[in-house]
Amino acid sequence: MSISADSTTHESVATDHSAGLVHAVPEPTPEEAAQLAQLYRDFEAGNLIPLWTEIADLMPMVPSPKAVPHVWRWNDLYPLAARAGDLVPVGRGGERRAIALANPGLAGTPYATPTLWAAIQYLGAHETAPEHRHSQNAFRFVVEGEGVWTVVNGDPVAMRRGDFLLTPGWNFHGHHNDTDQPMAWIDGLDIPFVHYADAGFFEFGTERVTDEATPDVSRSERLWAHPGLRPLSGLEDTANSPIAAYRWEHTDAALREQLLLEDEGHPATVSQGHAAVRYTNPTTGGDVMPTIRAEFHRLRAGASTEPLREVGSSVWQVFEGTGTVVLNGESTVLAKGDLFVVPSWALWSLEAESEFDLFRFSDAPIFERLNFNRTYIEGRNK
Repeated sequence: MSISADSTTHESVATDHSAGLVHAVPEPTPEEAAQLAQLYRDFEAGNLIPLWTEIADLMPMVPSPKAVPHVWRWNDLYPLAARAGDLVPVGRGGERRAIALANPGLAGTPYATPTLWAAIQYLGAHETAPEHRHSQNAFRFVVEGEGVWTVVNGDPVAMRRGDFLLTPGWNFHGHHNDTDQPMAWIDGLDIPFVHYADAGFFEFGTERVTDEATPDVSRSERLWAHPGLRPLSGLEDTANSPIAAYRWEHTDAALREQLLLEDEGHPATVSQGHAAVRYTNPTTGGDVMPTIRAEFHRLRAGASTEPLREVGSSVWQVFEGTGTVVLNGESTVLAKGDLFVVPSWALWSLEAESEFDLFRFSDAPIFERLNFNRTYIEGRNK
């Protein structure tokens, strides 16, 4: 199916109609105008709204998101989180010292996009965030630091720089910091999607965590995180990945080898100088969770991506390096830790100044299952 980025609107079509391209609708008589006014009053009294007054908003020619492209600077986020660490306790009730990225286009809601929630979470020295569970799917991505263990269904999982860690929906989880230093990371959840679908449940767990051990490797990794090997004790497919942590050393090695293969003349990269991987569920080969896709991208210095539009939204964080993101024609220079949001159908591209590493998560699994997914590449599609 060919998808256009055409700017045609219902209003422009109506203008064409009234200009005589089709038969124009005659103006109502005074009597008809009075009857129409009464009709609309009766609609309102009956809690009814006619489609013809709303079609431009309900059925736009192309997606017209309220969310807007936006960039949050890590150098702004982290000091604010540290101040919250000094003033706001972690404990039962508030549960987490997490500060959501609020998209300026979404009228004060704590959402990065209409389907995705992203936040910086901060845990002080020797603090514990108590256990709870909820319907919403969650993950952690660590841009710097170590010393915290997230305990998922009783399994302590070390959190370190570059690690991608899962907390699928309805799994009990808490965090404890075993060091003298604070640590911050990024949380991603499908909170807005679950909220609008009225599908949320929440339950308190223990006041601390069920296992305060600090192993280097979690039990889930010991069972599942061996390349190409699946335990015969786990042959049933699962909705969420059973791997609690996808470690940076494996992500880094995969990206490095793609670029080395490209140097040797073999097809391995997404495009010239652009290596990328997707985190997957080893039981299905699909996404790690039903509502969230996660990827990692590396661009060589000087490499760039084609300008692209996609149905569905995404949040990116710079892991290392410097480069530029172009969002709907506006260029912003990015550095380590910076986050940016790409709303549905926004035009985006990346340009690397140095080697440029970025983590990305999106709502793509939702739109693919509903067959609403579409893409448009500037200069290629019509």
